[in-house]
Amino acid sequence: MRKLIDKNARRMRIHSRIRSRVKGVPERPRLAVFRSLKHIYAQIIDDRAGRTIAAASSNEKSASASGGNVAGAKAIGKLVAERAIAQGVKQVVFDRGGYLYHGRIKALADAAREAGLEF
Repeated sequence: MRKLIDKNARRMRIHSRIRSRVKGVPERPRLAVFRSLKHIYAQIIDDRAGRTIAAASSNEKSASASGGNVAGAKAIGKLVAERAIAQGVKQVVFDRGGYLYHGRIKALADAAREAGLEF
């Protein structure tokens, strides 16, 4: 009999491996992404100070698009980039959170790049 694979445990293992190499510093904070089935969340984090500089999510009242699709991820990517630039952040390091760089994660990253973030 085959063992069932716990997908979230696998993602967390990959995420911890990524986080051992990716650090957000004040000059180049970390753009962390989390996705659920319904929503997508993005934060710009300074790991040294332990604070969030800017954040956007699809479950905010001001968010117009759903986070469960690629169009919603693009909207959140653009929104988080605008908020980061307003805080004076131009360069970030991308933390995909253990997810494959595909679909909603890729759409968010591309939209953030188009809106002016460099990574």
